[in-house]
Order: sequence, then C-alpha cells, then structure tokens
Amino acid sequence: MTKFSDLELDPKVLKAIDEAGYETPTPIQAQAIPHALKGRDVLGIAQTGTGKTASFVLPMITMLGKGRARARMPRSLVLAPTRELAAQVAENFETYAKHTKLTMALLIGGVSFKDQDRLIDRGVDVLIATPGRLLDHFERGKLMLTGVQIMVVDEADRMLDMGFIPDIERIFNLTPFTRQTLFFSATMAPEITRITQEFLHNPERVEVARQATTSETIRQGVVVFKAARKDSVSKEKRALLRMLIEQGGEEVRNGIIFCNRKVDVDIVAKSLKKHGLDAAAIHGDLDQSVRTRTLNAFRDGELRFLVASDVAARGLDVPNVSHVFNFDVPIHSEDYVHRIGRTGRAGREGNALMLCNAHEEKYLAAIEDLVKQEIPRLEMPGITGADTARAEKPKAPKAKASKAETEPAKADSAKAKPRRERAPKANADETVKANKPAIEAVVEPVAVQVAESGKPAAKPPRQPAEKTTPKPRNRPDSNAVVGMGDHVPAFLQRSL
Repeated sequence: MTKFSDLELDPKVLKAIDEAGYETPTPIQAQAIPHALKGRDVLGIAQTGTGKTASFVLPMITMLGKGRARARMPRSLVLAPTRELAAQVAENFETYAKHTKLTMALLIGGVSFKDQDRLIDRGVDVLIATPGRLLDHFERGKLMLTGVQIMVVDEADRMLDMGFIPDIERIFNLTPFTRQTLFFSATMAPEITRITQEFLHNPERVEVARQATTSETIRQGVVVFKAARKDSVSKEKRALLRMLIEQGGEEVRNGIIFCNRKVDVDIVAKSLKKHGLDAAAIHGDLDQSVRTRTLNAFRDGELRFLVASDVAARGLDVPNVSHVFNFDVPIHSEDYVHRIGRTGRAGREGNALMLCNAHEEKYLAAIEDLVKQEIPRLEMPGITGADTARAEKPKAPKAKASKAETEPAKADSAKAKPRRERAPKANADETVKANKPAIEAVVEPVAVQVAESGKPAAKPPRQPAEKTTPKPRNRPDSNAVVGMGDHVPAFLQRSL
C-alpha cells in the first residue's frame, strides 16, 4: 500500500501531513502527485470527497519550496468557482505549508480590494482566487500573471455551470505558455474536454472512478409524493422534510439541505427555525462575512442544519455530515452527485434523501440515467399528500353557500340598506290615451286640407310639433314615443 512517505514530497510537507493525522493517500492523490512532481500536466477525474484538493496542494508546496515571489507577480495560481471552495483551498494550504515560508493570498468577492492589494504588493507564492475577482485586479493594473509557473483549475465542471468558461479561457491566455497545468473535475462535459485539449499539453489522465458516480458509502433514497393541493406544494414539502428529520431520530446528527432557488433557501431556513430546529441559510446573495460565520458554525457543531443553494454543493469539506436532504430535485443531474458528496466523506457512511414532487420526476429520471442506477423509493408510513397538508394546516377553503342560503341573506341586506325609490316608468298605453284628444285636434284638420288641395298643408306657424306628431294606428299604443314631449325627431314619424 502506498504511503505519503513514498511520494517524494518535501519533508516539511510530510511533517504537516503527519500532524494532520493522515498516513495513506487516497487513490486520486497516489496517482496524481507523482505526475505533478515530474512537471507533467494532469487531468484528474474523480468524484467529490476523494481528496482532490490535497492532490494538487501537496505537490505545489513541494515544487515552490525553492524560489522567491516578486511583487504583483504570483508564482502559482489556483482558480475555484465559489468563495467557499477558494477559502477551503486556502485552509488546506495553511495546514500543509505551515512549516514552510511560502506566502499565500486569497482573492474573493465580498472582501476589501485594499486589503487584497496590500497582500499582492508584497509578493505571493500561491494566489487562490475566483475568476471574477482575479480579472478585476488584473484590469485595475494591480496584478500580472506572466510569472505563473503552476496553474490549477479546481471543479472545472462547476465553472462551466456558472458561466466562467470565457473567463477561464482569458486567464489561460494571460499566463505563460510554459506553465504547468493541473486540471480537476468530477465530470467531463464536452466543453470541458475542448478546453483541456486546447490548453493542456499532453496531460496525464488520472481517473479513479467512473464519471458521475456516487460513493458506495452513501445510503440513498427518494420520497415521491403527490401534493394534496397545487397551491400548497412548498408547504407540504416543508412538512415532509420535518417528518423525515423526526423519523431519523438521533441518527440525524446534522445535515445540509439543498434548494434550487435562493428564495426557497431563506423560506426553508425560517420554517425550520419556526418549528424549533436549529438552521441557518447560506447562498450567494448573503454578505461574505455572514456566509463564513454560518459555515464555521456548522463545521464546529454549533449549527445543526445548513440550508444551502448549490453555492455550497461543490468542494465543501465538512467531515462529519450525517445527512444530505435534497429539498428540490436538482435540475442539472451532475449537481446531484456533488450535493450528496457532502456526506459519506473519507470512507464514512452517509445518508442522502430527496423529496420529489410529481412535476420533478423528469429530473429524477435524468439523475438515474446519469449515475446508472435506480435510487430506492422510500415507502414511509404516514407520509402522503394528505398528511403533509394536515401538518402544515393550510386554511380550509370556504364552502360555497347554496342558493337557498344566500337568498335570505340578500333579503336581509336589502332591508338593512333600502334603495332610493324610483318613479315608475310611464306606460305607453296610458300616455297615448291621455293625449288622444290633443292628437286628434291637430291631425284631422291637416288631413282635410291635404284631401282638398292634393298638396301638403303649409307648416303651421310656431307649431312644428303639431305637424310632426304621427297619426296613431289601430293600435296606437304599439308605436307611441314615450317621454319625447313636443320634440319628436322626424325619422320617428315615418310609417312602417
């Protein structure tokens, strides 16, 4: 069996490894470190939790033992996709390089530019950064990458998911062509393969596990449920999550709960707190100091549940995580592998449980296709849509009242608020009968004049309304114009 003492590492590094309590390297470390020490480019493919960080930190410290850094010109560069992962790499460097005189700087967002500039001006041997903040310093003229001898890209597939590939290509072009490149990823998407072919020089491919596989020490399970109501899916999932935690009992020592959206991270964390569970949220919108404080509390055991977005899914090394709960089924199948990799680390046993609603089953099928195995369905007593709805106690919809019940209410309201009485509309029959003598007095003389002269009678002076008044038919009440008075329009007088 290979030991660290067989890997030709610096004695100061071996002393630090021994003080950290490690004796035997992991498979990825045993295969990658010898190639890196020879100055070869390395393409490492291994699932999360297998020790990829140490596989490039240890040879870097050994190779940088000779030499001296110059101001604003780091000798090595480590790129990480998230602040948390970059901070973790920095912690590993401090652990294994504590007996050396190598210097290190961490460039991440949420930290003052002034403090970071001060470190760069002194000169650093190892520069650990996220792509965005690194380019910010470069564009401000505070950093030069022409002195980089070793370049490391960690969690390259996560870089792809977060849209950092154009930045990575630009950074590659800013570094010397003669650099040594160590490239690590858990999965190899076509875009990642293209980058390795373009920027790595005849790399040694180290693959210790089949791509996108999950650790055998992790017990997996999924609870497929159907919500009782479409508008209460999130409430029922939160109730189901609490049921799973309660049924786990003392075995659930701590856990990371993953959500797809940042807004759900906050909601789930508040819900767990409301029901007496110690939980806190961590996602990209929080201030860096808050994220660091929350993560440290979880690592130290002061916090039981960490509710996180995928910002915490990659590379976080918390050794004793007993459970991982996927509140949402990951949209990207590869994220499932990284999420559950937070438990069952370093040979320990872990548990990964996932909640799957009806509309998420297509994502579940994609995950099973990726990992080439069927995730066991958990049949737990008492976990149904009705039970979760009852646990959240959603407001019951009001019953629709019958017509018979509503009519008395309408009557009562009518009595309570009487309407203003309106004058009754005039009846057409009554109006014509009342005006019949006046109509006949006007119409009959006009008819006699027309019969005698054969010409229409002259318009009576100042009495236009008397001429335009129509002659009633046999049923005068049928076409009577009501309410027009003496001003009936001419088109209403025409016979039909």
